[in-house]
Amino acid sequence: MSAPTILQVMADPQIWGGWFKRTETWKPWRTFLACLFGLPLSDEGLDLFRACTARAAPPEGGLTEAWLVCGRRAGKSFILALIAVYLAVFRNWKPFLSPGEIGTIKIIAVDKRQARTIHRYCRALLTKVPLFAELIERDGDDEIILINNIVIEIQAASFRSVRGYTVIAGLCDEIAYFRSDETSSNPDSEIIAALRPAMATVPGAMLLCASSPYAKRGELWNAYRRWHGKDDAPALIWHADTRTMNPTVSERVIAEAMAEDPAKAGAEYLAQFRSDIESYISREVVEAAVVPGRHELPYMSGVHDVAFVDPSGGAADSMTLAICHCDKDGRAVLDLAREVRPPFSPESVVDEFAGTLRAYRISRVRGDRYGGVWCQEPFKKRGITYEISDKSKSDLYQAFLPVINSGKVELLDHTRLVAQLCSLERRTARGGKDSIDHPSGSGWRDDIANSVCGAAVLAASKPGPMKISPEFMARVRALPPRHRDRALQGPGFAGVDRYALWQRLGGR
Repeated sequence: MSAPTILQVMADPQIWGGWFKRTETWKPWRTFLACLFGLPLSDEGLDLFRACTARAAPPEGGLTEAWLVCGRRAGKSFILALIAVYLAVFRNWKPFLSPGEIGTIKIIAVDKRQARTIHRYCRALLTKVPLFAELIERDGDDEIILINNIVIEIQAASFRSVRGYTVIAGLCDEIAYFRSDETSSNPDSEIIAALRPAMATVPGAMLLCASSPYAKRGELWNAYRRWHGKDDAPALIWHADTRTMNPTVSERVIAEAMAEDPAKAGAEYLAQFRSDIESYISREVVEAAVVPGRHELPYMSGVHDVAFVDPSGGAADSMTLAICHCDKDGRAVLDLAREVRPPFSPESVVDEFAGTLRAYRISRVRGDRYGGVWCQEPFKKRGITYEISDKSKSDLYQAFLPVINSGKVELLDHTRLVAQLCSLERRTARGGKDSIDHPSGSGWRDDIANSVCGAAVLAASKPGPMKISPEFMARVRALPPRHRDRALQGPGFAGVDRYALWQRLGGR
């Protein structure tokens, strides 16, 4: 006897029928599931299919890959869980699994806490049906093991954790908020690339990615741009606003959100990719500025170093220090990038940074206005003048952009620095003003990027080492010693290691 369809088990009162009593409100999702699994559509369902996919007709036999670009509270996480449990219980995967091999349904989100949303839905869909509850061999925080050699497992977004599994379904929740190629050493593209081979030996294995949209980048945007509206596309791209898929969401809530912030609400509820957010800088440009294998440069005599600090109170953010100099070709060269992660004592970090600054013969450091005079006093006690930057963090990033784009900077081989620079976003406010910052949400940082950009902008504004001609050297050497010393103290020698030059001139 063939297995029931997913629509049949949704309607069966002995299975999940009680969850879907409000037939009208679930009709849009029934249409999506019918298209995905190749089931017949009504005329009304066909109209919705065309509106959400921009395709003429659903593919015969369904598809094994779908990308849900839907607004918040549309119900996409619950539908992913429904599909996962249906595949785990009603599909026979035994012919495609070797003896001892486990078929895995991978639930992947930005972090495990977020992945547990679908995991909890899966647990409820299993345990609330007595027949399915008997299939559970073990129910843990991170996995549900079934007696039919299927396991439903959650994980944070990492392509390394996908390898080695036989995946019968890969579910990526809120994939628009995974790190992308431009922003991570563990990008969304690598996660998708790792999932596909894991499913390659299992006919009918499904890849399901869902998210409310964000910026026009990453795998969600790539899939939408490549396949939405294409009748021959190998994947189903379903694009719908919140109320199309879930009419129970209040119109008033959406209207109030639109009035407060149209760009944000347009993405959250209307499923519009944001045009006001762009990548600040491409990974290719950043990596071209990195000197491979260079992790730190020591103090060099004759070089005028500058420093920038991104201070912190020690509880949440890192405190960072960057030191740069301008070379003979006018490039800002990063000598050092230090980070102390919380928790820490601010006084002890200031003590450490002051020692580093003295080792580079630096008596002045620039930084932002964090804590008012808090930063000035502890540095002053250690003989370092703390100057408040006249540029905001966003202004520093703006000023750094032409420096790096023109190849006028050399960066250290520093993984966190590269990742933070690549994660920065340019946002356009309603008034038209641009700002640059790290993405909103937990887990994003720009502490190292801030100090490095600040130091690089300072170094780029300084003149390079003075080129002294032999004729000039001869004239200075001919001066009486007291006149020679006075000349070396003049403003024309700012940034020059005067003692080294004095030695070259023969001393007294």
